[in-house]
Amino acid sequence: MNKIQHAIDTKPAGMTGASLGEVWQRGNLQHLQPDWLAEEVPVALVYNGISHVVMMATPKDLAAFAIGFSLSEGIISAPADIYGIDIQPVCDGIEVHIELSSRRFMGLKERRRAMAGRTGCGVCGVEQLAEIGKPVEALPFSQVFDLNYLDRALEQLNDFQPVGQLTGCTHAAAWICPDGSLRAGCEDVGRHVALDKLLGLRSQGDWGAGAVLVSSRASYEMVQKAAMCGVELLFAVSAATRLAVEVAQRSNLTLVGFSKPGRATVYTHPQRLL
Repeated sequence: MNKIQHAIDTKPAGMTGASLGEVWQRGNLQHLQPDWLAEEVPVALVYNGISHVVMMATPKDLAAFAIGFSLSEGIISAPADIYGIDIQPVCDGIEVHIELSSRRFMGLKERRRAMAGRTGCGVCGVEQLAEIGKPVEALPFSQVFDLNYLDRALEQLNDFQPVGQLTGCTHAAAWICPDGSLRAGCEDVGRHVALDKLLGLRSQGDWGAGAVLVSSRASYEMVQKAAMCGVELLFAVSAATRLAVEVAQRSNLTLVGFSKPGRATVYTHPQRLL
């Protein structure tokens, strides 16, 4: 696991997630001005030498993304199923090479599916519609959260979006502690990728009780990914889709949308909320 932890803390040279460009701005179309632009590059996850998926992502925290994606997609059941991660910049993007245990790689080959560019659509490339809404083991009711602390969490969310603060172009996913403080957060141009990065980080340590806060809407896939990783509460800044609510209800996940200062819309399982 030392190799994986090292990879989480080390990003390829020059891959900061944002770069300077030149633009014209309204009211001053005669002169170019510098502006920050978020990086969006193809990231291929390669398991035991076989490319499994290509995602458009912000090139930071990629080892955490690889672990979180592997967990939330059911490719692995624990980080120990990964023996190593190697991040390799290539001419057209980045390859993240993941060494799986033999047992997990055999399972992946049996259910392998091809997906591409899933920053906006969780269905793209799925070979069988049955893969959508795959059953998730029902979550326990072991946690509670005091809604009085939600505003504190919302106030801190931007702190975990350094690229977003420069560009206005990223989503964030953060872990809320029971007192409303944020333990950690990740950002990406894709909301699913930001969540996977956070789930990957969370799997590396004992973060204890808490909930996930995302800056985006809650799609069915966001709910499913959270439930697959044992997250019992998911707060979204924006709305939830009907399918997201149905998946949350089935999996016993507490789903809250329109999380704003002084308000929240509780869709499912309010018994965890104080």
